[in-house]
Amino acid sequence: MTKQTTLLNNKVVIVTGGSAGCGWGFTLSCLKAGANVIVADLNPLSDDKQAILDEHSYSVDYVKTDVSSSSSIEQLVEQAKALHGRIDGLVNNAGLTITGDFMAFDLDTVDRLYKTNLRSVFLMSQTVAKVMIEQGGGVIVNVASNHAQASAAEYEMYAATKGGICAMTRAMSWSLGKHGIRVNSLCPGLTRTEPIDEMVKNDPTLEQTFNALHATRTFNSVEQLGQVGVFLLSDMSASMTGTEVVADQGLLAGLVNSDVLS
Repeated sequence: MTKQTTLLNNKVVIVTGGSAGCGWGFTLSCLKAGANVIVADLNPLSDDKQAILDEHSYSVDYVKTDVSSSSSIEQLVEQAKALHGRIDGLVNNAGLTITGDFMAFDLDTVDRLYKTNLRSVFLMSQTVAKVMIEQGGGVIVNVASNHAQASAAEYEMYAATKGGICAMTRAMSWSLGKHGIRVNSLCPGLTRTEPIDEMVKNDPTLEQTFNALHATRTFNSVEQLGQVGVFLLSDMSASMTGTEVVADQGLLAGLVNSDVLS
């Protein structure tokens, strides 16, 4: 099967955490847009996802990567250069969602969230940017969350890491813009990842509950999110850098759910 678009034709894109969840949406959408994708993840693609790639004659390069480790990141970038000679795009998607009672939240979990969600974005971007500067430019998409703008009890450290990503993105856009590198944040909301899909299957009433939270009466699929990522990686967004794109089906836009009050 031929590629569906040419927005990223022959571009080399690294997707961290690209084997599952939102990362799978970025991987699949980038492939459909014509990119050569390097999946940087602790886990390889599952058999069912590999079957999808095989069905459409897509292939990815998988590099086992721990984004909390600077040496692992350096090895990833060296392998990417060896495979393709360049890196045109980076999607900093890998991350954890861990919540808990604020007063009981332990320091080990705080450090784990910081290293995986925030520190990794700094290290990945810094290491990949060296390659992008040498080749004359590139695009970085940092995946944050709508929790960067509005959050809830027990999400304190998760929200802090996602808000930090957005703040870092704004500064990075100025540090790297002079080198032809654009940097933007993508802030998803509730998305039908594998765990969410399993929850809905186990309790079908959740589908209606989740839908009702959103202005469109639906919530994101991973591929819908991936399509926004393709836009940000492509020349279609050439005028955009240092900003946040919220992709949450209107969840953040509602002060309250008016249906509850009616």
